[in-house]
Amino acid sequence: MSARLRAGIIGGGQGAFIGAVHRIAAELDAQAMVVAGAMSADARTARDSAAAWNLARSYDSYQQMASAEASLPDGIDFVIIATPNHLHLPVARAFLEAGIHVVCDKPLTATLAQGEELLQLVQRSKALFALTHNYTGYAAVKQARAMIRDGLIGEVRKVLVEYQQDWLMDPVER
Repeated sequence: MSARLRAGIIGGGQGAFIGAVHRIAAELDAQAMVVAGAMSADARTARDSAAAWNLARSYDSYQQMASAEASLPDGIDFVIIATPNHLHLPVARAFLEAGIHVVCDKPLTATLAQGEELLQLVQRSKALFALTHNYTGYAAVKQARAMIRDGLIGEVRKVLVEYQQDWLMDPVER
């Protein structure tokens, strides 16, 4: 087997739901391993999170990580962006400009203008950019697709899907 790809992660540190999910997904087939991270905007949380994951390298900011990893002979092969949505563009910019491949959680950006800016960054960069749509791998989604493809449910005229995350809501009443 060839060497595993070296991944980095931005965001997803202690107290975040999505970081561990992305790590599991990245390492599931044993072809990649998360080795570096800037896992929080708070430097102490970033360091504590990286230590909890036993990462080889921890950074206090994504800017620091992009610069450092691009200069290392064993720097990361790609970075996973698992930050709040408003940070997708600046984080992607930093890594694309450093020549590091990017895997970004959806949504692409917060606005169409930002999406167009990101497109221009990708076109100028030699690095690849991927946007995850992880629900396509869910068993229920695959089953629905098969049922539609096989004509088991007739013509589909409307699809309603919800992904409830009520734990993210603030209580209305205290």
